[in-house]
Amino acid sequence: MFSIIQAAGWPIWSLVACSILALALVIERFISLDTRKVAPPKLLDEVILLTRNSLPVPGVVTQLEQNSALGEVLASGLRALNNNPRCNDDDLRSAVEGTGRQVARRLERYLNALATIASAAPLLGLFGTVVGMIEIFGSQSTAGGATGGNPAQLAQGISIALYNTAFGLIVAIPSLIFWRYFRARVDGYLLTLELAADRLVRHLIQLRQR
Repeated sequence: MFSIIQAAGWPIWSLVACSILALALVIERFISLDTRKVAPPKLLDEVILLTRNSLPVPGVVTQLEQNSALGEVLASGLRALNNNPRCNDDDLRSAVEGTGRQVARRLERYLNALATIASAAPLLGLFGTVVGMIEIFGSQSTAGGATGGNPAQLAQGISIALYNTAFGLIVAIPSLIFWRYFRARVDGYLLTLELAADRLVRHLIQLRQR
């Protein structure tokens, strides 16, 4: 592997850095976007059951907030009512929506960076290709009026051009695939959070009217 990097020349190092960064982002997103950390399937039903007759104490709300991203959104509605039992419906919805926006921003973290790598890697590969072409043309220059190129420099230019093109695609294609995968996963989570928050708000409004 190191011999390939050496043959590709100095332009390959930017692509190596991009590949390492992309791998780190993919691993981080897989860990952060785990369903148990974002939207546990039965959490909403448990919260509605818990608040069937009355609001939970602040300590329980704090535990719910630390449970997951969905728990954080649900806890914001419960805390709003605990802090101000007379808050109107609009204030309750605003509290939940404000927390939802913060959670959504956190779920989307690093996705733009991954998309940037997917877009920039082919351009960096193209840059390496151009450098390789310059090496090739340089090998064809005449020296002392004699025609003919330098075979070693010609081979080096071809290696730089081909390796950088290939490596740019190798970095870009998986980055694009994972970006689309995480983007779809986040969109699904956001829909789940929105529906769960709306259901809880309606439940709390009914609870307050009793």
